[in-house]
Formats: sequence, C-alpha cells, structure tokens
Amino acid sequence: MQMPEHLPHGTASAHVRPMAKLTTHVLDTTRGQPAAGMKIELLKNGALLKSITTNADGRGDAPLLEGDALATGAYELRFHVAEYFRDQGIDSPFLDVVPVCFRMETDSSYHVPLLCSPWAYSTYRGS
Repeated sequence: MQMPEHLPHGTASAHVRPMAKLTTHVLDTTRGQPAAGMKIELLKNGALLKSITTNADGRGDAPLLEGDALATGAYELRFHVAEYFRDQGIDSPFLDVVPVCFRMETDSSYHVPLLCSPWAYSTYRGS
C-alpha cells in the first residue's frame, strides 16, 4: 500500500490521534441526575485558569483545556458542591468546596468526573 505524499513516511491517517484535552462532568447522586448549574474552578499552581458552570448535562460546554493550553503539571479542580445543593433546596452541612488535585501529561486526554451528594463524593480518571 502506498501512502499519500502529504503524510510523513510510516504514518497512516487512521492513526492520527485526537487533540489532548481536559474535561469534567458532575453527577448528583442524591437526585440521580447530572448536576446542572455547579460552579467549577480550574487552577494550576494556585492560579485560577478557568471558572465554568455546568450545563444541563452536568458538563462544561467546551473542554477546560485543550491543545497548546494543556501543559504537563499539577492541577486542581474545585467543585462548589454546597452552593449547588443549596440552589437545589438541599442542605449540605458537611461538604463545601471539593478539591480534586491531579497531575497531567500533555500527550493524553483527561476526563475527571465527580459523583457527589451532600455527604460524600467520588472521582476517577475517565476516558
């Protein structure tokens, strides 16, 4: 099979990787649905990079970071859980802001979801 001339030798268009990105979403386990309207902040080295509010699907409308904006290093997502639950008419006397600290390498995508209630939360590296 001969490769098109515009591709470097040894590559095939089927192996082109998508641009690396950072995404998140939040599920409200108390109500069993996406957490629409939750404020999320993204920080690096203590500096605020971005602040979003989740949409009806509990996600941001766009990746938090992608392409050249995504750099290797330590990051923190701050999920404003108590404020979200108060807006839903649910008291959250235990959790306030949930910090999730993690490290990223630039060559892969990261999806960092949060499952939460007023009393507990869980996270993982998704795909």
